[in-house]
Amino acid sequence: MIGRARATAGREQGQALLLLVAAMCAVLVAALVLGGVARGLGAKGRNQRAADLAALGGARAMRASYDRLFAAAVVEGRPNPLHLSRAAYLDRARTRALATAELNGAEQVVVTFPDGGAFAPTRVLVTVRDPAVVELAGRRHAVDVVAVAEAQLSPGAIAAFAAGAGEYRGPLAMRQGKPMRPDVALAFDRMAAAAARDGVSLLVVSGFRSNAEQARLFAAHPDPRWVAPPGRSLHRLGTELDLGPMSAYGWLAANASRFHFVRRMDWEPWHYGFTLNAGSTAVGFGGDGRGGLPSFVPERFAPAIARAAQRWNVSGALLAAQLYAESGFNPAAVSPAGAQGIAQFMPGTARSYGLADPFDANQAIDAQAHLMRDLLRQLGSVPLALAAYNAGPGAVSGCSCIPPYPETQAYVTRILGLLRGVGDGAGLATGLDVRLVR
Repeated sequence: MIGRARATAGREQGQALLLLVAAMCAVLVAALVLGGVARGLGAKGRNQRAADLAALGGARAMRASYDRLFAAAVVEGRPNPLHLSRAAYLDRARTRALATAELNGAEQVVVTFPDGGAFAPTRVLVTVRDPAVVELAGRRHAVDVVAVAEAQLSPGAIAAFAAGAGEYRGPLAMRQGKPMRPDVALAFDRMAAAAARDGVSLLVVSGFRSNAEQARLFAAHPDPRWVAPPGRSLHRLGTELDLGPMSAYGWLAANASRFHFVRRMDWEPWHYGFTLNAGSTAVGFGGDGRGGLPSFVPERFAPAIARAAQRWNVSGALLAAQLYAESGFNPAAVSPAGAQGIAQFMPGTARSYGLADPFDANQAIDAQAHLMRDLLRQLGSVPLALAAYNAGPGAVSGCSCIPPYPETQAYVTRILGLLRGVGDGAGLATGLDVRLVR
């Protein structure tokens, strides 16, 4: 019995030794594997940093050149040095992204543009695929470490809510010797006639004021409590009227809203603004037979856009820029999501606006203007209304912001850029943000 016990103990000791050796080997292998993984993770971090910085660099190059996309290619029969073609614009962004990636140690870099086919691309995608060399069990292995980053231009936060940084540059109508936008003049005529029937005579004290005129006023009275600094007075939009006399203030407070005028500030009972059109362009007015529309609008669609702009009090340039972005003025366009026609209406939205045939350009443009009028009234901002047209009003009103969808961000940015390119700021700040979206 004792001999068998000693033999059993010897075998157990041998097995324990084998287990110990096996455990030590496992620990050694695990250490090697973890070391390799750590080196791989380090390479992943380096590649991701290079991709992120390269994407941001490419997007900043796009922002620096963005406005030049919309400059006229030819001025007075000569090439315009300010104009930049889409190919040259993308080449600048690609060159900047590649150079930034190289400065950060990346070698295998691919730069693409997810919306490169659009007339004003806003997104840059960078892929870094540098291998990492790891050692496992004394052997070196090359492992692909892929990092992807995407950056895009987006409307700045100020642009989404600003009452307006641009100056109205369309035609003006005169009432009592004071200039104002033509649609504002027509609305004032209706309001003045109603006031006269009630025995009240309305006086126009002030109307449109250019930024230059506002600068002179502010220089003479540099107190922002009473005189807005240049670039901040709403009078630059052509929608604002200072009205009198004092005896009319009560009538205005009770009745101005019926004619779409609103009292802007509680402490200024004389200052009323016209609220129907949030854009700054003449709403379809102009003596050129095209309703004052931008030159990029095809002749065949100009009358329909001008009519719709006047009917629904929406900027004609805004409608035109939308149509350019939506379909390139193609009445037969159909999107992969099922949007139809020149204004890209989804069937349900078309029905809700009485649009029987989305492929009928005249009907679709009128419905587009009607929808934009409603969105502008609901959201009070051109960028937010554009975002709602693209992503739906629920996505916008839920956050009072332009939703973080790359398609929607790019859509709004393109249209605002196009409006600036035709000399119409649409009452917007011109800043663009550069953001990483992945």
